[in-house]
Amino acid sequence: MVSFGYFLVPNAADPLIETARLAESLGLEYVGIQDHPYQRRYVDTMVLSSAILTATSSLRVFPDVACLPLRPPGVLAKTAASLDVLSGGRFELGLGAGAFWDAIEGYGGVRRTPGEALAALAEAIEVIRLLWGGERGLRFEGSHYHLRGVHSGPLPAHDLGIWVGAYGPRALALTGRLADGWVPSVNADVLKRLPELNERVDTAAAEAGRDPSAVRRVYNVGGTITDGVSEGYLAGPVSQWIDELSALAADHRADVLLFGGPPSQLRTFAEQIVPAVTSSPG
Repeated sequence: MVSFGYFLVPNAADPLIETARLAESLGLEYVGIQDHPYQRRYVDTMVLSSAILTATSSLRVFPDVACLPLRPPGVLAKTAASLDVLSGGRFELGLGAGAFWDAIEGYGGVRRTPGEALAALAEAIEVIRLLWGGERGLRFEGSHYHLRGVHSGPLPAHDLGIWVGAYGPRALALTGRLADGWVPSVNADVLKRLPELNERVDTAAAEAGRDPSAVRRVYNVGGTITDGVSEGYLAGPVSQWIDELSALAADHRADVLLFGGPPSQLRTFAEQIVPAVTSSPG
């Protein structure tokens, strides 16, 4: 069964809490929040996550995806576990190796090569999992991060997932080996490559002795619902959206679909598209 949600851009000028409440009232299960800490127009994603979790009772929230170079994994683990505890188990951790390196460096982060960013991501996942494990006197020595005699806690309220945003071959292999979910944004170009990308995740999972289906597919589907003819992938009438999202579920194993269109179209998505996709055969 596919779950549905909304991809929220944390623009400070927008009615963010009201939009999240609307998503919950319409029966959507998730809100994924874009994370670009260096963007002056955006409120902080983790602070907004806390506010949304407080203002709702069933909605599940995650950063889509957290900017690791500006969020040290030790503190990030504490933040995620705290949000999960305080919300009764309604938080997941989306995590990315970083992009927009000029902005990251300008904001005080370290510029990394692709190889360094991937190595740091793997270390971060290990650090975070250690800090969610309940052990004392934790030690970890990596090239980018370390733990030296620290204690884990608080423990998450549920089996908190780490969902990785990735596209490159090595990042997809890391996702298959280590992550609980994969979070790509699907456009026409990515759609053509989805079988290959999914296969890379699956192969790496199987080689690591994992069940490939344990890696959840969480697809951001940004576009516009129109009244007229199709203007391209995820840009057309309700019937087109139903067909295209049904294909993502049936052919590309979507577990969660997050609508990334204008908030004004959220009701149309939830009331006209979601039920049809849910009831679609296959």
